[in-house]
Amino acid sequence: MKLCSQRILKVAGLSGVISPLIGLLMIYIAILNSPWFGWRENALSDLGVSGIASVFFNSGLIVSGVLIIFFSVGLREALKKTLLGNIGSILLTLDGLSLMMIGFFPETCGLIHLYVSVSFFTLLPISLSLIGVTLLRNFQKRVLGIFTLIVGFITIIAWLIPVNEVAIAEIASSLAASIWLITIGVGLYKRIFLNP
Repeated sequence: MKLCSQRILKVAGLSGVISPLIGLLMIYIAILNSPWFGWRENALSDLGVSGIASVFFNSGLIVSGVLIIFFSVGLREALKKTLLGNIGSILLTLDGLSLMMIGFFPETCGLIHLYVSVSFFTLLPISLSLIGVTLLRNFQKRVLGIFTLIVGFITIIAWLIPVNEVAIAEIASSLAASIWLITIGVGLYKRIFLNP
C-alpha cells in the first residue's frame, strides 16, 4: 500500500508540474495565432472560438484539466487524514473538470460555457482556502499553508481589481494558480507530503 501511495504521489506531482506548463504554452500559441486578440478587448475564451487558435486553446485546457484531476487525486491521498483536506481536494478535482469543460464547451456553446468558466474561477479559491487551512494546521507545513492561502487570495483579488479587461484577470488568476500547482507538484513528487 505504501508503494502504491508513493506512485500516486509521483504521478500527481508530475501532473501538477506539467498541467500549468501545457495550459499556458497552449494559450500562448493560441495568442500567437490570433493577431486580432487584445488583452484589453478580449477574454481568453475568445481564443477558443474558431481557427487553428481554438484547437490549441481548447485542447490545452482539456489536457490541463485532466492533469489537475490526477494532481488532486494524489493531493487527496496525501491529505487523507483531514476532513478539510479531503473536501479541498475534491473541489480541486471539480475545478479540473470545469477547466476541461471550458475546452469542450467554447463560447459558441452559449450559457454552458459561462457556467463552467464561473465554476472554474469560483472553485479555485475555495479549494485553495481549504487546502491552505489544512496545511496550516500542520506545523511542518505551515509555510506551504500560508503560501496556499496567499495564492487563493490572489485568485480572488485578480477579479476584484476595477478593470474591464477580463483576459488580464483570467491570466493573473491562472498564473498564481500555476505557481501553486508547480510548487505543490514538486512537493508531492518528492514525497514531502507523506504522513502529513
